[in-house]
Amino acid sequence: MRVIFLDLDKTLLGEDYSPEPAKEFIGSLKKAGFEIIINSSKTRAEQEYYRRAWKLGEPFIVENGSAVFMPHGYFPFTVEGVRKGSYTVIELGERYGRIKATLDSLAGRYGLKYYGNSTPEEVMAFTGLPEELVPLAFRREYSETLFRWSREGFTEELEAKGLRAVRGSRFINVIGNTDKGKAALVILNLYSRLGEVESYALGDGENDFPLFEVVDRAFIVGNLSHAKAKNISSPDELLEVIE
Repeated sequence: MRVIFLDLDKTLLGEDYSPEPAKEFIGSLKKAGFEIIINSSKTRAEQEYYRRAWKLGEPFIVENGSAVFMPHGYFPFTVEGVRKGSYTVIELGERYGRIKATLDSLAGRYGLKYYGNSTPEEVMAFTGLPEELVPLAFRREYSETLFRWSREGFTEELEAKGLRAVRGSRFINVIGNTDKGKAALVILNLYSRLGEVESYALGDGENDFPLFEVVDRAFIVGNLSHAKAKNISSPDELLEVIE
């Protein structure tokens, strides 16, 4: 069994955030027999949008490893977790309310801007998200995204309060004591109960580094360097290696 973890922003998605360019790539992975796991900083609502576009039914990992969402009954054995709608959820991170309250206490001193104190128009300006996708990004459950700050020092204060500030390809994500690698291990351990697993990962940012550490083969889009990851210019280049 082959399992691949895929980042979204700057990996599968371009500047317009459209799912269309990645459809052929996703289709090729399906034909190759991969279990396709989105592992991104994006919210559940955002990932559901892309999962529908790509017709994915596998588990997925939200908000930088903060929670693993599995369609209820996906695995042929009982998985302990929280029931949320049609999902069984394993929560690894911190709840959004505490993260926002902490940032609210620091925002004035450090000039912080994030979803919780920004308007939809500001979010579109910061991120380039199209208007129809902005409400999905606001539906945060486990993290915040820092778009702008006026001075440094806030990351140390966040860490003193038990939170982590993780750099992605563009912004800083504030989460609890988790990462993409911890969440990936949860899924790999579940799949391993079904048989031998060969694991892959594709990402582009520093927040993907913990993920690269736990898979068999890792690929990084762009110029960042990681000891376990092979640099590629685009996702399509990965297909040449794995098919």
